[in-house]
Amino acid sequence: MQSRVFRIATAAAALTAFSGLAACNSPTEQKAEDRADAIENQADTMRDSADAQADQMEDTADTMDPTLDGVDSTAEQSMENQAEAVRKAGEAKADAMENKADAVRDAADK
Repeated sequence: MQSRVFRIATAAAALTAFSGLAACNSPTEQKAEDRADAIENQADTMRDSADAQADQMEDTADTMDPTLDGVDSTAEQSMENQAEAVRKAGEAKADAMENKADAVRDAADK
């Protein structure tokens, strides 16, 4: 008797889990999830590209003032400021793209 109850309970649990899983994988939701993932990948690429460009600019800035006196030359400071602007702009664009990906997911959930 106990094994029959166990089998019925197990079957009911499996059916509930399967029906919930099927609802999550609707073609519309999957398409939205794929699109959101692609947007997030673009955001990561944008962020990495901006960071690499800013790093290169900072390396160039370091060569503008070879004196190790702890004081940046005007040219070095200017280049470092430009690098920071590139980094911030890339970060802002990447954040906006991630927000767009979230909006795509949210729209699919409604």
